[in-house]
Amino acid sequence: MADAENKTPKVINKSGTLKMDDKTAASKDTRDIAGRKMDRRGRRDRVKAETGPKEFDEITIAVDRVSRTVAGGRRMRFKALVAIGNHKNKVGVGVAKGNDVTTAVAKATSKAKKSMITFAMDGETICHEARTKVTGADVLIKPAAPGTGIIAGGTVRSIIGLTGVKNLISKSLGSTNKVNIAYAVIEALKSQVPRSEWTRKGEKK
Repeated sequence: MADAENKTPKVINKSGTLKMDDKTAASKDTRDIAGRKMDRRGRRDRVKAETGPKEFDEITIAVDRVSRTVAGGRRMRFKALVAIGNHKNKVGVGVAKGNDVTTAVAKATSKAKKSMITFAMDGETICHEARTKVTGADVLIKPAAPGTGIIAGGTVRSIIGLTGVKNLISKSLGSTNKVNIAYAVIEALKSQVPRSEWTRKGEKK
């Protein structure tokens, strides 16, 4: 009987070491660097990380399929436009491409986090009117009285919804390209000057 057990085939790993069977692995004791026995249920690599509340919320504004002609034919990829904000006075926009939608959204989110801006607010609205142009996009934003809400189109509404602005009037006057509109909104928010820093024309502060 003992000879039969010794003749059972042994599985060898690529590194040349013998592979443990399930019974042997289950009976093995896990020890730390000091040689103390570790409880298998309390190992650090088995404990799930605590998931706290997210600091920033993100929204995918648009996902487009783009193609590029190469020697072998057309190369299809995806382009994602993502906005991220903390529902206060920090917001960012990112655009990225990837071989699939998940990769494109992940890259765009990373870019949005790196390019976040902090803008000035006046209560629950913006400080003053601003009009910005980015290539063909022309966006106008105006402060509004309490209770007005956000009067804006799709892209502008998505970005403003991630900030603490609750009352705003907006109008897109140029191109309908979502990427350019998104960057125009960011530039308009970046140009906000707090009321305490306003000066009359011709005066020096």
